[in-house]
Amino acid sequence: MIVLDGGLATELEARGHDLSDELWSARLLADAPGEIVAVHEAFFRAGAQVATTASYQASFEAFAARGFGRRETEDLLRRSVALAAEARSRVEGPRWIAASVGPYGAMLADGSEYRGRYGLSAARLTAFHRPRIEVLAEAGPDLLALETVPDVDEAVAMLAALEGADVPAWLSYTITGDRTRAGQPLEEAFAVAAGRDDVLAVGVNCCDPEDAARAIPLAREVSGKPVVAYPNSGEGWDAVRRRWTGRSRFAPDRVINADAAGGCCRIGPAAIAALAASCVGETPGRGLSQNPGGNFPTIPRSVG
Repeated sequence: MIVLDGGLATELEARGHDLSDELWSARLLADAPGEIVAVHEAFFRAGAQVATTASYQASFEAFAARGFGRRETEDLLRRSVALAAEARSRVEGPRWIAASVGPYGAMLADGSEYRGRYGLSAARLTAFHRPRIEVLAEAGPDLLALETVPDVDEAVAMLAALEGADVPAWLSYTITGDRTRAGQPLEEAFAVAAGRDDVLAVGVNCCDPEDAARAIPLAREVSGKPVVAYPNSGEGWDAVRRRWTGRSRFAPDRVINADAAGGCCRIGPAAIAALAASCVGETPGRGLSQNPGGNFPTIPRSVG
């Protein structure tokens, strides 16, 4: 199994950064890039083999609203990849960089990424995603992480925007129960990636750990591809008191059947270290073969 990282924003907040901003962690690409490097390095040293860049909430529209010009935004998107590469240079062993491409709803910063159904045509969604996919792809990541996708329609648009990028991707939905956040069956969601050579894996993220565990075998069966899974801690958010409630239910056994696994919100380096420790006995990178046309290895199919 390939070990992914955890919640970048979670660890940045743990280091004292206030991310209550529409740009979220992407703001630190301009304000505190060294802190992003430090967090990537912390996850690598905890055992992660993949760093997911701080570009989830980065878009031309979001940065324009904060006064950044197009060229400045392009530079910040490229910087997200360069910062992960800097962290990689500080550690030993095989490490890869996944350039994060969040959903349209992340740009709205109003929780829409957990609802989907924005009322936009597929053409408009594709037009939104394509420019930043192109810039991120040109920055030289090993793959793109099309992640926290709430809606099958948006997944189709993102895959259309991926065409011609010459960088492979994984496609990961945010889900609740056995459906996408927009309410579509997961069978329909995972099927859109079947037969696409530019999609290395499909899966789920930013969801309950138990939902992730149930989705893994279905994703493998429907898509015919390896599976990525990186759920949240399972804690609840009290919007009135602005604090997390409950306790973490993240555990290695919830994601161990995935082919590449890590964590999302509220998952820090300690949890990733525990996940990596559960893989003791596996040789890092064992069974990986080079992916034609990209630098990221073909994700091995786990048994399960």
